[in-house]
Amino acid sequence: MRNLWIDTRAVAAVEFAIVAPFMLLLYVGGVELGNGFAISVKVSETAHTVADLVSRNACVNDASLSTMLGASAATIAPYSPANTTVVVSEISTDANGKPTVTWSKALNGTPLTDPVTLPAALGTPTPPNISVILGQVTYQYTPNLGYTISGTLPITDSYYLFPRVSSAVQYPC
Repeated sequence: MRNLWIDTRAVAAVEFAIVAPFMLLLYVGGVELGNGFAISVKVSETAHTVADLVSRNACVNDASLSTMLGASAATIAPYSPANTTVVVSEISTDANGKPTVTWSKALNGTPLTDPVTLPAALGTPTPPNISVILGQVTYQYTPNLGYTISGTLPITDSYYLFPRVSSAVQYPC
């Protein structure tokens, strides 16, 4: 019995066999989590960029909107623009502060429709007679190794900006 108690051969191998699966799971999970956060940052940046590009114009047409929406492919890179839905809209309020979609265009998706709710950060009740540009981006993220557990995860963000050149962005010009 004494010989078994002091025998330390293969202790490191047994410890490694116990710890290795847990450490591998932590590593892979960390990589997937980092990838998800990186895509989330790109989605936010893309929503801001599209809303910013539109808000810098007094009027837009189909060609200019297509170019601005197409710029999202460069912003979302190196991730696939095929997994990205980009919607840009103008939302205006009437004299009572009721918001309605003035116009909306989408890339890889459907345009925004009524009813729509503006964020409370604009004020409660919603201010009357204002227009805001809304950029919305959704990325369908498929984890490399966790797909069977979680499936495809939508990562989405929205960004509101007031028109910069005029009180509203006219569409079409």
